Amino acid sequence: MINDNRLQMNERFIRVFKMLEERGDIVLNDRDGKGMGDFAEKILGNRAYGHIVRAFLNQDDKRVIDYHHIKQLCKTYGVNENYMLNGVGSPFGFDLPPQEAVVDGNQVKSNILFTSVKAFAGTTIGAESAEEDNQYFGVPGISGGDLVSFPIDGNSMEPIIKNGDIVICRKIESANDIKDNEIYAIKSNGKIWVKHVQPIFNSRKRVTELNLVSANYLEHPPFVEEVNEYTQLYRVIRKITRI
Repeated sequence: MINDNRLQMNERFIRVFKMLEERGDIVLNDRDGKGMGDFAEKILGNRAYGHIVRAFLNQDDKRVIDYHHIKQLCKTYGVNENYMLNGVGSPFGFDLPPQEAVVDGNQVKSNILFTSVKAFAGTTIGAESAEEDNQYFGVPGISGGDLVSFPIDGNSMEPIIKNGDIVICRKIESANDIKDNEIYAIKSNGKIWVKHVQPIFNSRKRVTELNLVSANYLEHPPFVEEVNEYTQLYRVIRKITRI
């Protein structure tokens, strides 16, 4: 008999699947990488298992998604694993409602999301090991949306960004918006880096890869990361250093 945790997890899967459809990440009849067969291949390992996904989506069907496939969903589509497994937080982590804060008697909009997920400047972390504890805060002089901040753990960006610093980043829509050699947080396939970024273009002048360069390049050599439809990019606009 399926326990209540699995049933509730499957309900969250149904909600997230609908959100992925609304975002355009899943297009049921698509034949160019976003269809049901493509989704089944990415999550279940076989594009012929679309009927199994439909069973998960049918609340009258007794079949429900398992933990292994939930982890694959989170890794592939950037879904908050703590939400999927435990119902804690929000589906994509970065969609909590902003609030207002008062700093030195002045009203400041709390428009910067702080997440406990650490962006390792020298290593990478997997989504399966990350637990998010999200809250918003404000900094005078930093306005607008799509702002996220997190603590750094690692020395690869020293002396520019040190271990324990907090970086504030603004999301950019496309890799083609990257400015050469500026510092970005790159989130892709459950991994996060904070690096100097050099875009690599294909013959059509589109960015297909990123050369990621550490400030501490003697200890941390550069490497190349592929850009795909799930790559998320955030430009580092400010750092907060411990006193």
